[in-house]
Amino acid sequence: MTPEPLAPEALQKLEREIATALANRRLEFYEPYPKQREFHAAKAFPGLTEFLLVSGNQTGKTLCASAEVAMHATGIYPSWWVGRRFQAKPTIGWVTGSTGGTTRDNPQRLLLGEVGAWGTGMIPKASIKEIKKSTHGVADSIDSLFVYHAPSGGVSRISFKSYDQGRERWQGDTLDYIWFDEEPPMDIYSEGKTRVQATGGMVFMTFTPLQGMSDVVRRFLIEKPRGTHVTQMTIHDALHYTKDQRDAIIAGYPAHEREARADGVPTMGSGRVFPVDAAMLDEPPVQIPRHWPRICGMDLGYNHPTAAVWMAWDRDTDVVHVYDCYRVREQVPVLHAAAMKARGAWIPVAWPHDGMQHDRSSGIVIAQQYRNLGLAMLKHRATNPPIQGQLEGSGGVGIEAPILDMLERMQTSRLKVASHLSEWWEEFRLYHRKAGVIVKEADDLMSATRYGLMMLRFAKVQQEGSGRPVMAPYVSSDASMGVLG
Repeated sequence: MTPEPLAPEALQKLEREIATALANRRLEFYEPYPKQREFHAAKAFPGLTEFLLVSGNQTGKTLCASAEVAMHATGIYPSWWVGRRFQAKPTIGWVTGSTGGTTRDNPQRLLLGEVGAWGTGMIPKASIKEIKKSTHGVADSIDSLFVYHAPSGGVSRISFKSYDQGRERWQGDTLDYIWFDEEPPMDIYSEGKTRVQATGGMVFMTFTPLQGMSDVVRRFLIEKPRGTHVTQMTIHDALHYTKDQRDAIIAGYPAHEREARADGVPTMGSGRVFPVDAAMLDEPPVQIPRHWPRICGMDLGYNHPTAAVWMAWDRDTDVVHVYDCYRVREQVPVLHAAAMKARGAWIPVAWPHDGMQHDRSSGIVIAQQYRNLGLAMLKHRATNPPIQGQLEGSGGVGIEAPILDMLERMQTSRLKVASHLSEWWEEFRLYHRKAGVIVKEADDLMSATRYGLMMLRFAKVQQEGSGRPVMAPYVSSDASMGVLG
């Protein structure tokens, strides 16, 4: 028998009941985007305790963290979850924001739902045991939330804090996790981090870096101490927007905030070394014709990374294509050399004045040490091109001239960089000046690129069949200064 159709009133009632049931179980329907999933999964790696999801506005960063807090509080994880789990016992965590009002309007709302509709956020209504409202004067704000922890049968506690309460109000508790929604001052961040150290817990942050190169941003993006992990999510990773919607949103941001609000890049303003729209440089990986000369620029380091950038030069259009890069810290030359030779041992390598120093253990000049390991190191350090008629090396090693050359190439679309070279793009966006002076931090790939461009006149093509490089015909009459030593 065909069932009788429901009356309109009954159908509307059923629809409301279904909508309510779904709203009360929102966590079950959370499907993270790839970048959100990366942020979740990073917490499974041993030794990592501090996590940053740096992102543009309205990309889903707060939603992502609220879902994770709900999982840790309830002990209920979806089948796709590969991050850290808290299932042996209930958890104690803090959820924090800039002020009581912003904490209420953002993380509290996503965890609990709108005021008067508790249970329609990420924490399922059936899991909520008790809600204690705040007595600190911010209307409808929550002080503590108690949640049933399913695997253990116990009760988890979530406390809500704000940065404007001051550091003293952040002392005392021992936590399994703390979530900073919006960027905290460094003293507040340090105090919060202290709260998880005794338990081996974790700290995670979600924010758009509108404060520029602050102490907290510097810690994660420049200093990168052991135990930290950064996930960068742009508006292009937020799959709930169409291309037209993204373009309209980006166009609506003030020009000086566009990269921060769209891509999660710290605001540098006039301090950026290369104030150029990344779209002018960005290109998909290109097929490199054999007749294009190539060169590698290398920056030497140990405590800071050793870096290398490979470039191919289309002489017909005078466009340099950056097609590969390498950046590794605290490794010995033999490992760097092996990785670099794998990209083409015949490719000439431009190197800085640091390469003229002697290795402490062997006494061999560092550039010669790499030469002995099979790298095609140019005979002399990287210098600016000499004035016509002058000898090689007379152009000097000043930094501003090659920086201006790089900037001019960028502005005239004569420097292109493969879109997948994420480490290169990271440094490009963070490269900045302070009081007019270039900040020598996290600039290893930028320096390597500069050295390669300074010595572009010694780029070479590979000889057919022999595997040995030949000098390209455009090199100056003093080319002997640049041949392999």
